[in-house]
Amino acid sequence: MPALLLVLTACGDGSSGQSAQDPAATSPDQSGTSSGSATSPNSDVSCDYPADPRPATRKVDAPPQTPDVHGMVQITMKTSIGVLGGTLDADKTPCTVNSFVSLAEQGYFDDTPCHRLTTTGIFVLQCGDPSGSGTGGPGYTIPDELSGEETYGPGTLAMANTGQADTGGSQFFLVYRSTPLPPSYTVFGRVDPAGVKAVQKVAARGTDEAYGAGDGHPNVSVTLETVSAG
Repeated sequence: MPALLLVLTACGDGSSGQSAQDPAATSPDQSGTSSGSATSPNSDVSCDYPADPRPATRKVDAPPQTPDVHGMVQITMKTSIGVLGGTLDADKTPCTVNSFVSLAEQGYFDDTPCHRLTTTGIFVLQCGDPSGSGTGGPGYTIPDELSGEETYGPGTLAMANTGQADTGGSQFFLVYRSTPLPPSYTVFGRVDPAGVKAVQKVAARGTDEAYGAGDGHPNVSVTLETVSAG
């Protein structure tokens, strides 16, 4: 992971990885998942999901252009370190949540490793690439949904990217300790306190430092066994 270490992107070279930038580095209403009716707050939203030149790591259909999610969407990530519960904000980030829920419903995240843990400068666990290489994606990209006021405190769920605008895909990161990042990564939800504690325990065991000091595969393997919404 040469150049990319200094961004919170996926592993690999700058053209194929997804991640979140380390600024200290010099070189990373109602609960509900769907509503097909015209009463959905997102029924007039249109999402563009351009094809990614890289092939999909797992074959999936692209999400519908009109989001069928709204409100606060409950998610459950059953993992090798326990159940991580959380909520996604489909009203603030409809296109991102629409994609995440679509991928979850298609089993895209099932039995996939969380391939990256950072314990210095930025404090995140990165997941969402079935290949485990840090370069995989769903075959399409997601537009950024940013207000410019994003912060990355404990429990934040945000999208990784390649260091360029509108390059999100399937990879996301869970923040387990306040992390100073620029507002360049779409914040689409939160993990509950129990989930944050579970990730903190993994972080305390460190990484293999495959990508640099405090940056690599977690020493305690984390696998997403199933991800469900609703």
